[in-house]
Amino acid sequence: MATNRLVIYNGALLLCRQRRLASLTENQESRHDLDLVWNDGGVRHCLEQAQWHFAMRSTRLDYDPGIDPQWGYRRAFPKPDDWVATSALCVDEYFRSPLLAYSDEAAYWYADYDQIYVKYVSDHADWGGDMSKWPYTFVEYVKAYFASRVVGKLSGDKAVMDYLLHPKTGLVAERLRVAKNRAAMTGPTTFPVTGAWANARAGQRSGWKDGGNTGSLIG
Repeated sequence: MATNRLVIYNGALLLCRQRRLASLTENQESRHDLDLVWNDGGVRHCLEQAQWHFAMRSTRLDYDPGIDPQWGYRRAFPKPDDWVATSALCVDEYFRSPLLAYSDEAAYWYADYDQIYVKYVSDHADWGGDMSKWPYTFVEYVKAYFASRVVGKLSGDKAVMDYLLHPKTGLVAERLRVAKNRAAMTGPTTFPVTGAWANARAGQRSGWKDGGNTGSLIG
């Protein structure tokens, strides 16, 4: 079942042991406090915490001809408006060849290519900002984070605050660990990179093409 802003708010209030809201227009202190967290980048903060697959976006960037660096890398690439965190910078569209020589400065990446390919966590309404795509574990983490931001003002109960905020055993830390673990489990299958010797022996490049027959080795 897809979540929404009211579900997030009420989940946070439940953790703070406060009364639920009937709507997002209800004139309650708790709603105003949660609005402040929402408008202060609360969701973006949560998206910054991991490489969430549901928020991952890929794009090709052309350099900005209006920026002419005086030294160093020759090309400047503006970061997308919905950029939250970088997952990969590559020089090919299949993301097989990582861009290793570049500089990350403020709102730009600098490199010596005319085009680069970027995979990043996005808060765009069609990616990370689309709550219908949020996994259950991420929703639960967001609720806990929002609760942690308002519990001191709404409750002040030391036991409740410790339950949420303890850096190791608190609910925010625990739910973030669970959400990260779940994200890692749902990622694509990856394989170790095959070494040059194995590729050559297997015939993928010019070489022995003997299938790696150790009996033919010398020495």
